[in-house]
Amino acid sequence: MSKTILVYCGSSKGHNPIYEAEAKALMQAFKKYDCKLIFGAGSVGIMGVLADEYLRLGGHVIGVIPSFMEPWEVKHKGIQECYVTETMHSRKQKMAELADGVIALPGGFGTLDELFEMLTWKQLDLHQMPISVLNTNGYYDHLMAQLQHMVDEGFLKSPNLEALQVETNPAVLVDYIMGYEPEKMEKKWIYRG
Repeated sequence: MSKTILVYCGSSKGHNPIYEAEAKALMQAFKKYDCKLIFGAGSVGIMGVLADEYLRLGGHVIGVIPSFMEPWEVKHKGIQECYVTETMHSRKQKMAELADGVIALPGGFGTLDELFEMLTWKQLDLHQMPISVLNTNGYYDHLMAQLQHMVDEGFLKSPNLEALQVETNPAVLVDYIMGYEPEKMEKKWIYRG
């Protein structure tokens, strides 16, 4: 069964070529299941690597970009579908509406913003999609330590952290998403004290 998977990632490639290589490996894993790719519509950085590789493999690529970014001339010209939204918020909403699952690759503020919004929405039971990070080269190790610290200090429920799948192997990550069964989220906000 094919799924449409939303990938958040950087508009830079990073300093280590492993990030580009693992992004390509992820697209090869997508092709095994004939998944559709949703991404930020960019032609630069890891975004461009994903789109170029998946198009090369014959995959279907969907971009979503806010209108104010169009004049920057970073929109990928070769993708099959592209939605233009009014705002960054409506961009994130549209991406989520189209998706069956979420993967965050290495990236910057934008990637983390998107990842945490989807985790927050999941905690609030606004969706039941799998959310994951591809922890290439240990990129997310420090973030995962911070999230565990939040659990240890009582600001995050352990089951909600466990809803974030962390994987280092692109093929294993795609297998996880394809076989995903929704888990019960902890509604921490309904408890006093």
